Amino acid sequence: MLITPAYAAIFGLLFVLLSVRTIRLRQQLQVAIGHGGQPQLERAARVHANFAEYVPIALLLIYLLESQTIGQLWIHGLCWVLLIGRMVHAYGVSQVKEDGRFRTAGMAMTFTVLILASAGILWGYIKFPL
Repeated sequence: MLITPAYAAIFGLLFVLLSVRTIRLRQQLQVAIGHGGQPQLERAARVHANFAEYVPIALLLIYLLESQTIGQLWIHGLCWVLLIGRMVHAYGVSQVKEDGRFRTAGMAMTFTVLILASAGILWGYIKFPL
């Protein structure tokens, strides 16, 4: 059984939570478009957008790596690092008085997953050319 779809479902639910959080802030602050000069809303929207920018490509790369029959432990590890990285990033960026260490750590974890998954896929083609 494939592992990545289960993690994709978890990320899907997390995406909905981030969406609902942004929607509630928009309703509470009465801002339909943009951020209306509200730092909290601007940060919530950026957390949501950043998630949407990075998670799909990361999951796609992990799935493609999994399709090359790499070990399950690698797939779980990459998914967990991505999940923790996205949560750490979301926490850090959500703070109006941001501690940049959380943003940096979250992005470092995300980039690590992107690099390792990409390298693993390329290694599969180098090791076993078509």
